[in-house]
Amino acid sequence: MTAQALIETKGLTKQYPGVLALNSVDFDLKSGEVHVLFGENGAGKSTLISMLAGANNPSQGSVLLDGKEVRFESVADAQEKGIYTVFQEFSLIPTLTVAQNIFLGWEPMRGPFIDHKTMRKRAHDMLLELGFDIDPNEVTAHLSRAQQQMVEITKAFHGDLKVLILDEPTASLTDKEVDHLFEFVKELKEKGVGIVYISHRIQEFSRIANRVTVLRDGGKIGTVDMVDTDDDALVEMMTGRAIDEIYPKITKGSGEVLLSVENLRTVGIHDATFDVRAGEVLGVAGLVGSGKSRLFRTVMGLTTRVGGKVTLKGEDISHAPTRDIIKSGIYYLSPDRKAEGLDLAKTSKDNLAINLVMGDKVGGEGQLVKWAEVNSEAVTISDYVELHEGYRNKPVSQLSGGNQQKVLFGKCFGQNADIIIFDEPTVGVDMGTRAALYLLIKELAESGKAVVVISSDLPEVMNLSHRMIVLAHGHVSAVLSGDDMTEEQVLKYFFDETGAKQ
Repeated sequence: MTAQALIETKGLTKQYPGVLALNSVDFDLKSGEVHVLFGENGAGKSTLISMLAGANNPSQGSVLLDGKEVRFESVADAQEKGIYTVFQEFSLIPTLTVAQNIFLGWEPMRGPFIDHKTMRKRAHDMLLELGFDIDPNEVTAHLSRAQQQMVEITKAFHGDLKVLILDEPTASLTDKEVDHLFEFVKELKEKGVGIVYISHRIQEFSRIANRVTVLRDGGKIGTVDMVDTDDDALVEMMTGRAIDEIYPKITKGSGEVLLSVENLRTVGIHDATFDVRAGEVLGVAGLVGSGKSRLFRTVMGLTTRVGGKVTLKGEDISHAPTRDIIKSGIYYLSPDRKAEGLDLAKTSKDNLAINLVMGDKVGGEGQLVKWAEVNSEAVTISDYVELHEGYRNKPVSQLSGGNQQKVLFGKCFGQNADIIIFDEPTVGVDMGTRAALYLLIKELAESGKAVVVISSDLPEVMNLSHRMIVLAHGHVSAVLSGDDMTEEQVLKYFFDETGAKQ
């Protein structure tokens, strides 16, 4: 006899004006299991969990909790019934302490006043019981992303937790923090808590998932047991394409050296030496904290250089400010599109226009801005990166992660750069959008540009690159190409900082 589901949906549908966001989806979660929701951006995952979390109501269909139909009036109502959601965008108030955030709305009182001493003690005990090493007196704004996530999770333990929904929980975590999270999830499973888990990181599923439900275009494609499936099959369910169609074959260019880095040193980087060539994709791999982003931020002048030399097309740019480095022909796309890459309050078109005005594609320095040319070129770039026309005049903050990333990619086409550095280019992006972005990387390299791809996603680096540099503890531990670019070799150099190989 099949165990009764903790929570279940039947024919769940959400209709917005002109958009069917979710189309008659059946889904169930059992006690003590991790059920992954997998799909591209816009597939309906967020719409589904918003209704399970009480943040949204269905147009049709029903939600059952412990076999009984329920209708959540609010997120707080769902929480009272044992369903807690940790959304991608946290609900923490940064100016409050950890204890104040954990007990927001649940404050212990002494007469008419909040009992802060008791609140701090309870918060300390809750964090300790969950294995989270966090000071309850710390101001939340001072915590790392991982610690803030731990505080969000702790907030779920005021009542009888039945269902925990985690939305992209590992997107900004180090490998060690991911391990800690997975151990915590394992403990929750043993206590009978059901976990709905959303992630684009397909390599995590074999470690954590019992079942996977795949959504596409608002509809359910199917539900499979993780032990009976593999990554290739899941990608094909999600995209309708085989995984070998995701990564394009990139023809190798002439190999003329455009950028040379010699003995570059900064805090956390030790005597890094390598070069970047025209017409190739240079992959940069390493564990989180290895220094791979810091290395190229130092090349760009974003991090202070302590020693060494950087040469661009024969010219020493070691002491040049970032603005001049960009004008000289290097463009860097930040991994943090929200904090550094995009102006979220501006439209997609305006974000592209900023780079066009600063660059040399329309008019020139000291000239009046030719807005007709700027607008025309912004349309051309939007078409090129396949940004839907309906999204171009919307604030970037209202776009999905995948479409925000397309805008970020588009910005690099506003300037005539010879070298384009993509730092974590597909973080939080679904496989379908990845395939589109990979084709842009292919076109850039095959047009003669030098492309650098810095990524924590090892299959991504290995499948796109002609050569790879591997970093370990701030050292370039290897420069690999051809038959040496195997997963076994790369992983070996993740931990070996002495085996540099040119």
